[in-house]
Amino acid sequence: MLGFRSVLWIGGSEDFDGELVADAPSADFTWARDADDALGLPLDGFDAIVLDATDAAEAAAGLRRLRLEHASPPILVRLGTVDTQTCQSLRAVGAQDVVARGARSAGETASEQLLRHLSELVRAPGSGRSERGRGGVAEPGAARSPTPSIVGASPAMRSVLALVQRAMRSQATVLLSGETGTGKEVLARAVHHGGPRRARAFVAVNCAAFPDSLLESELFGHLKGSFTGADREKKGLFDAAEGGTLFLDEIGETSPALQAKLLRVLQERELRPVGGTRARRIDVRLIAATNRALRGEVAAGRFREDLYYRLAVFPIRVPPLRERPEDVLPLAQHFLASHARREGRPLSALSPDAVSLLQAYAWPGNVRELENEMQRALALGEPGEALVPAHLSERLAADTAQVDREARDGETLRETMGRMEAFVIRRALDARGGRRAATARDLGITREGLYKKMQRFHIT
Repeated sequence: MLGFRSVLWIGGSEDFDGELVADAPSADFTWARDADDALGLPLDGFDAIVLDATDAAEAAAGLRRLRLEHASPPILVRLGTVDTQTCQSLRAVGAQDVVARGARSAGETASEQLLRHLSELVRAPGSGRSERGRGGVAEPGAARSPTPSIVGASPAMRSVLALVQRAMRSQATVLLSGETGTGKEVLARAVHHGGPRRARAFVAVNCAAFPDSLLESELFGHLKGSFTGADREKKGLFDAAEGGTLFLDEIGETSPALQAKLLRVLQERELRPVGGTRARRIDVRLIAATNRALRGEVAAGRFREDLYYRLAVFPIRVPPLRERPEDVLPLAQHFLASHARREGRPLSALSPDAVSLLQAYAWPGNVRELENEMQRALALGEPGEALVPAHLSERLAADTAQVDREARDGETLRETMGRMEAFVIRRALDARGGRRAATARDLGITREGLYKKMQRFHIT
């Protein structure tokens, strides 16, 4: 039985595309081209990382990038050849284990051996994963959604999760839209794991991370000799996700040429590899995500209208964190608990002043920015001590500096709250270019309620 659910594969894709996914159909696999690409992903969501490098120098550089600012999951390095000195040097910069790419034990295929290594790695004492599983568990008292591993109970998120649960019961193509860092991939995984394809693979790829010509080969595969350097046949990510789900993140970054080929796959449910003349049937559910307004991209001629309607069979808009302020504190507590367990530290609480700053901040980087902020605060604080504003980034305090500068002696609580409310309304209006309907939506109030408050605070 596997000791993990979610693996991030960094580097060469040959083994990732081949037997590995077929031998572990219930696991989630996400592929990143290199460490820089991987750093754009929520690393804490993975149980293990495979760093497939061409040599020890490349592996060491990748490990340093991954360990520099992120307490990432246990990392297994794969190299062409391995010796004792190489193992020691790579372990010194963050590798949990180092294996040779071609080595295998008697009676095991290469992929079976790799899966065994990953299971042992995750179960090992000190890995921080053996008891946690995927995504962590919120602390007692934190608002939890009815969807496993997703924290959030605001009205906005309850609406989203209701759609996610309906999508679980469907085979329809899902299009997740929302700003960067809102958790679109987390919801995509939830749709997969709650649906009828949960026993097969979930394969994720960031379309923005690859040149268009390379992405086509990675998605559809290619035949030997189909282009310079194609020295053997290679199956693509659609093949790797056969029977399961393929998640295409940042679908709005693809070119019109690739969009046309994706459209054919969705229409015909057939796949033709690069250089091939015959198409073959595929059985893959597609979930796509974008941080762009695809309707606007269609109107501007940058995205195919027919593909948009094929993708948006089941559209789900993921709201930014500023539209669900009720979720800020539960999410912050969840991330603190998650990183504290992972680093073997006692749990640190948030002081009332720190909570006030977190709730007043607009979070332009959304949930991902909040997680990074909590990880940083935990690193700055002493083990077990309460986290105060000094442990938080200066940018959080800067947002409330104007309110502090206007503070008046002898002010009543009602006057102070009114002044802060007026500040928040002005900031929201500025962010929306003065559009009152959109501002009211962001603030979670009716347009009539916004107009009354603007009149009360003399906001024009």
